[in-house]
Amino acid sequence: MRHGSDVAREEFDDLELALAEAERRAEAIRAEGPLEEASGLRDFAPSEQVHARLEISGKGFLRPPTAGVDVRGDGSLVAYSGGLRREAVKARQGQSPFDAVRTALRARER
Repeated sequence: MRHGSDVAREEFDDLELALAEAERRAEAIRAEGPLEEASGLRDFAPSEQVHARLEISGKGFLRPPTAGVDVRGDGSLVAYSGGLRREAVKARQGQSPFDAVRTALRARER
């Protein structure tokens, strides 16, 4: 998990436990409220900023299955898969972003 400049790692024996903890932390971060607009070379709206990144990596030595959820500055959640080359994962109707992460990780296990 990366939240601002803080980085933390935890190990879980079970995917469901890892997803439950990621979801709990995402809700806590969202409860902090939205980020302010940021300026650099251009202005970045809260929806364009990543407030926190919650990533889950599976077992494996080379390229383990990796997926996670970005908590955007406006409180929205965006699921992704991949480590270095992240790709957005679209949740199916009725799925949460965490359900989409579960699906992405299980697909990579096969």
